[in-house]
Amino acid sequence: MDSGLRDAVVLVTGASGGIGTAAARAFAAEGARVLLHGHTNTARLAELQAELPHDPIALTADLTDEAQVERLFASAVSACGRLDAVVANAGIWPPADEPIHKMSLKRWEETLRTDLTSVFLCARAYFRYLDRVRPEHAALVLVGSTAGIFGEAGHADYAAAKAGLSYGLLRTLKNEIVRLAPQGRVNAVCPGWTLTNMAKPGLQDKDGIRRVLQTRPLSKLARPEDVAQAIVFLAAHRLSAHLTGVLLPVAGGMEGRVLHKFEDVDPHAI
Repeated sequence: MDSGLRDAVVLVTGASGGIGTAAARAFAAEGARVLLHGHTNTARLAELQAELPHDPIALTADLTDEAQVERLFASAVSACGRLDAVVANAGIWPPADEPIHKMSLKRWEETLRTDLTSVFLCARAYFRYLDRVRPEHAALVLVGSTAGIFGEAGHADYAAAKAGLSYGLLRTLKNEIVRLAPQGRVNAVCPGWTLTNMAKPGLQDKDGIRRVLQTRPLSKLARPEDVAQAIVFLAAHRLSAHLTGVLLPVAGGMEGRVLHKFEDVDPHAI
């Protein structure tokens, strides 16, 4: 099926990470021109830029810095002349398991700044661009997490940031975007455990993986490509023109209850 994304200009934040890289590849495969954002892993960004077709552009910025975010979006628009879609994917998952009574204020504030405030800054910059040009269509895809739906013990900071993104921010922005772009849409994907480098520390515990897989009918972990295809679907007006404010879990049907016996789960399933 033709997604209608050929020649579309798409900015993917956190493109050097697992889901971001997969999303960039998926958009490029649809013929889109991809703007690749990164911050610290510039070597990986350069490799991805060399790999992808359609002359992708690599841009760096600290998304927690207001001025750098404004410059990022100005550079994106200057380079390509327009910005059809933005994927707000960049974020962190602190691997240390810290219950709230042991969590430092520093960690809490750093996670919220990186995972939520950065998305606010990117959304604001994109909406300011939309306010200037007033296009008919626009798409913003937020990348949340099942931690924001079900919570995650030992990671209250991450769960709170992703819940704020996936509920309050998502449902507000889908109402605001249409004031600037009549057919503009804002949606979110919420991956569960996915085989990325960021999740690698949490995937070392095979019994832990079994416990995770007990909660979903599709008893396997996601690949970054699984999430990327959902992102492309939500970004493509031709495929999802009447979807906005949608919170799409990409987690094998995960529920907040046990569906499989512990001994029946294969910890190597992917």
